[in-house]
Amino acid sequence: MIRVIFFGPVADCVQSREMQLDYVVGMTLHDVIAQLGAQHPNAFGIVSFIAVNQNQVRDKQMVLQDNDEIAFMAKFSGG
Repeated sequence: MIRVIFFGPVADCVQSREMQLDYVVGMTLHDVIAQLGAQHPNAFGIVSFIAVNQNQVRDKQMVLQDNDEIAFMAKFSGG
């Protein structure tokens, strides 16, 4: 299983803070983004930070492993 966590406005768009996806051998971060983006296009338009296993990732072709955790976040503004 792949654990997917959403923060801030991304969680609001997805209407969930967390979900599980079935792991498929050879799946990439891009595959996850494409699958979830098709279901929640507004959420993935605002994603500005992606982490896999608590490490920032920019390479969407990264091959995932079973039990990986992916976090999607938007920019936050404070005041």
